[in-house]
Amino acid sequence: MRIIKHPILGPLKKTKEVNITVDGKTIKAFEGEPIASALIAAGILAFRKTIKKGSPRGYFCGIGRCTDCMMIVDGVRNVRTCITPVKEGMKIETQIGLKESKTNDSN
Repeated sequence: MRIIKHPILGPLKKTKEVNITVDGKTIKAFEGEPIASALIAAGILAFRKTIKKGSPRGYFCGIGRCTDCMMIVDGVRNVRTCITPVKEGMKIETQIGLKESKTNDSN
């Protein structure tokens, strides 16, 4: 589901449709839209999992201030998907925890 007519931002400006890969699955997205928007439109709501309990995290603040939407994008960990624009061919992966090391991570 996409918001196509926002009461403040106005109508959705569609750009070129591109393909991105999320955990091995190809989905359609609009070039330049935030990665998080493309994921939500494709029904993907969990972006990362906490390391201790495996609790899912997803879209929360939408302005790049929190860490809930962080994913691995093209091999780079801790990318804030709510503010990172989609590009053709991106490879996006669910992230476990936040730090580079997968040990001693409390998130």
